[in-house]
Amino acid sequence: MGDMTNSDFYSKNQRNESSHGGEFGCTMEELRSLMELRGTEAVVKIKETYGDTEAICRRLKTSPVEGDLLPADGLFIQGNDLKIDESSLTGESDQVRKSVDKDPMLLSGTHVMEGSGRMLVTAVGVNSQTGIIFTLLGAGGEEEEKKDKKGKMQDGNVDASQSKAKQQDGAAAMEMQPLKSAEGGDADDKKKANTHKKEKSVLQGKLTKLAVQIGKAGLVMSAITVIILVLYFTVDTFVVNKKPWLPECTPVYVQYFVKFFIIGVTVLVVAVPEGLPLAVTISLAYSVKKMMKDNNLVRHLDACETMGNATAICSDKTGTLTTNRMTVVQAYIGDVHYKEIPDPSNVNSKTMELLVNAIAINSAYTTKILPPEKEGALPRQVGNKTECGLLGFVLDLKQDYEPARGQMPEEKLYKVYTFNSVRKSMSTVIRLPDESFRMYSKGASEIVLKKCCKILSGAGEPRVFRPRDRDEMVKKVIEPMACDGLRTICVAYRDFPSSPEPDWDNENDILNDLTCICVVGIEDPVRPEVPEAIRKCQRAGITVRMVTGDNINTARAIAIKCGIIHPGEDFLCLEGKEFNRRIRNEKGEIEQERIDKIWPKLRVLARSSPTDKHTLVKGIIDSTHTEQRQVVAVTGDGTNDGPALKKADVGFAMGIAGTDVAKEASDIILTDDNFSSIVKAVMWGRNVYDSISKFLQFQLTVNVVAVIVAFTGACITQDSPLKAVQMLWVNLIMDTFASLALATEPPTETLLLRKPYGRNKPLISRTMMKNILGHAVYQLTLIFTLLFVGEKMFQIDSGRNAPLHSPPSEHYTIIFNTFVMMQLFNEINARKIHGERNVFDGIFRNPIFCTIVLGTFAIQIVIVQFGGKPFSCSPLQLDQWMWCIFIGLGELVWGQVIATIPTSRLKFLKEAGRLTQKEEIPEEELNEDVEEIDHAERELRRGQILWFRGLNRIQTQIRVVKAFRSSLYEGLEKPESRTSIHNFMAHPEFRIEDSQPHIPLIDDTDLEEDAALKQNSSPPSSLNKNNSAIDSGINLTTDTSKSATSSSPGSPIHSLETSL
Repeated sequence: MGDMTNSDFYSKNQRNESSHGGEFGCTMEELRSLMELRGTEAVVKIKETYGDTEAICRRLKTSPVEGDLLPADGLFIQGNDLKIDESSLTGESDQVRKSVDKDPMLLSGTHVMEGSGRMLVTAVGVNSQTGIIFTLLGAGGEEEEKKDKKGKMQDGNVDASQSKAKQQDGAAAMEMQPLKSAEGGDADDKKKANTHKKEKSVLQGKLTKLAVQIGKAGLVMSAITVIILVLYFTVDTFVVNKKPWLPECTPVYVQYFVKFFIIGVTVLVVAVPEGLPLAVTISLAYSVKKMMKDNNLVRHLDACETMGNATAICSDKTGTLTTNRMTVVQAYIGDVHYKEIPDPSNVNSKTMELLVNAIAINSAYTTKILPPEKEGALPRQVGNKTECGLLGFVLDLKQDYEPARGQMPEEKLYKVYTFNSVRKSMSTVIRLPDESFRMYSKGASEIVLKKCCKILSGAGEPRVFRPRDRDEMVKKVIEPMACDGLRTICVAYRDFPSSPEPDWDNENDILNDLTCICVVGIEDPVRPEVPEAIRKCQRAGITVRMVTGDNINTARAIAIKCGIIHPGEDFLCLEGKEFNRRIRNEKGEIEQERIDKIWPKLRVLARSSPTDKHTLVKGIIDSTHTEQRQVVAVTGDGTNDGPALKKADVGFAMGIAGTDVAKEASDIILTDDNFSSIVKAVMWGRNVYDSISKFLQFQLTVNVVAVIVAFTGACITQDSPLKAVQMLWVNLIMDTFASLALATEPPTETLLLRKPYGRNKPLISRTMMKNILGHAVYQLTLIFTLLFVGEKMFQIDSGRNAPLHSPPSEHYTIIFNTFVMMQLFNEINARKIHGERNVFDGIFRNPIFCTIVLGTFAIQIVIVQFGGKPFSCSPLQLDQWMWCIFIGLGELVWGQVIATIPTSRLKFLKEAGRLTQKEEIPEEELNEDVEEIDHAERELRRGQILWFRGLNRIQTQIRVVKAFRSSLYEGLEKPESRTSIHNFMAHPEFRIEDSQPHIPLIDDTDLEEDAALKQNSSPPSSLNKNNSAIDSGINLTTDTSKSATSSSPGSPIHSLETSL
């Protein structure tokens, strides 16, 4: 088996198939199709193909491996009481019992919880079940790149082996092909045709549009400026003054033209907001760094900004909304129903002793409560969650369970009846010092109470417990607990005489005549900070939905405690089966119109499979039911959540409880698994958006003023009042420094008081446009006043119409200085974009902003006083400085005046930066990062096809197996209702389909078949046959007419309707 760990083996395995087949006695396809089976089907397949697991061992020439976390797929060949936790693959916490004759399939990434065993490794790395899911999510990208390069050379070989594989086994080939064929040469044409356009993020789309608009306006203005300057000069010199063009004057004229050109370029430079990309990057990078402190590890930068626009969150329950720690919250002891943990002094000492022993001894000794790893954290629960809850109850009663276990070590236990789904209880028999026996029992209250004939009274003495008393207890204690979403557990005991010794195998007699000690209500409590976080989300216009695998009553109770649903509201709580029934038509296909009827009111989806979660997320995202397209965030922790996390606009994976596959598919990882961290992500996302808007408001004010001043000044005075170098300094202030100052504003709670902006909201609102134009009017008025009458106000020489190389004038220096001062104070105004009055609010929480404003002011003093000729500045007097600063301060007063004008009156103001339709990245940009898109996007598309194909296939197998189970599996025990992944992955009664048109299908031959089917609905000559069906000698016919029409037009995923 050593060769199998080699990743090269994977890429070459089609070519080397024959040699490996000879070397190992099994091909990779055979092993892989075997590992996709579960439970009884797997046993049948092993018996028919290989004889037994020993025979496979001999054929694979291998030796077994051991370990807690299974590193590879394999077959269970021997061992005892092996229980596997498959939750990382299925999301179901119930442990699955493995045995050679019932369910021998062991899967990589699952954990051994109990027992021991030996396994035969059948697949590792990308060929294992976890590896396949990884590949679906695009994690195998690097490997695919290597194969892309080799693809051309191997074309012939691959084609040959593909056709060979097809002949060997249709279904296996269909399963195997997708991972290879898109790398071949033929795929190149398809790749070009079907390259999936990469959608821009909302902000990226709006900014691109706005930048183009501003750029065009700037270009036009600069061109007009140059043309006017040149025409004015030529007409004035050669027409009005009638000067001839003398050869010796040519250098002077050329200098004039160069000066005009420089002014034109300067206007263009000032007009184009080249600081925009910088502001976006700084804002995102700064946010990402700060979000890490708020327990959000951002994997994709744009996820941070998208989160600000989120309109819906689909959250898991366990571990996200709840603590994932079972806790006793109510108890019925000694005839009293305590709504919270009772005070130990209120409980009789005899009852207390019995209770502590019953819980400590009658539970797995591997279940413990350990001290917390960090200060302030909760104690760690190890082992069975329910038993941990009961042990926690003992600790809450200020008792200790360790002494009881110390007196009665595990090896001294006389008899243990372990918990199973039939008993619904666990019992442990111990021998007392007087040689008599005592049995402690615990289990579901409705089961254990029926077997109780006595109950401990308040004095700790047993009294008679009649059926009438039991009915009253059910009504007054158990039903109210169940209504609160609690699981009720009854703890009881029974004493047996030493002789005659009871017949311990006669369970019905033994588990009877019990004495009830207490009944407790256990729940996975809601995290204390979650209700407030959900309230904030709802106030911010975000709908929170709970999607869970738990039963509907518990889910509803938790949803009410969290505040997701409020009694009396019009909402829906559905189970997975009912949800599927409502969204599918008669053919079993999902219809968007049906989903649109459900999702707006749906708040809780219980008993849901991973497919249901994916369907719901996809349905909400694709919906055009509301005017604003929904932006959906999803939380998940299991491997099974991968597709939904990938499909969502923003996927949150759990950092502690999450599996690697979930983290790989996510955009943001919550390092503390806490829902309230999502609210922080929303705040940061909205803050990014607002920071960009603040920067734009500031920048556009400077742009408008600088361009108009340069343009008008040039036209009237033949020269720009602001010189080229001065313009570039202004550009530096308003681009680089302003983006740093305004993009690092910390978020505030007020961001959560408004609704999400959504896709269609313009980047520059009416209020911002009012601010931009209002401040521009103030600045232009003062600058033109200074330009034309400034020399009289300050009694200095005029700087207008100065000759070509004259020294810098005080007049123009004052204009430049005033302009910069107004920008500095306007930067403070730009901190608020929604018309707030207090622009200084929270200014000291942003030290970067204060540093930049003061630093710019200091540099300005240096430039004016010591800049000299390079900056065209002449040193100013103190009174002149005071006037400049005074005019600048006027900006703050003028800001208050503008805030008084109601925006609703100014109907003529236009908004800018609106995103009308989804922006797509143009071809050229696509080609630049074609590697990334090719692999990431194509892997995802192929992944979805494979995912649904796999589910389709598993369902077909289940249907066939169910139909023939009675005749085929005589002598084999019928598997339990939840043996393994099967029942979890899919409901047999539904066909799973993903109606996504134009997905490049990976299998060339399938495409041809599809085309053929659509032209004429006659059955193809060689039918695809299902593995298990062939092995059982059953012929399946394919209903081709259905398969051609059942999926959406152009969709290559056609499902096989199987009729016998």
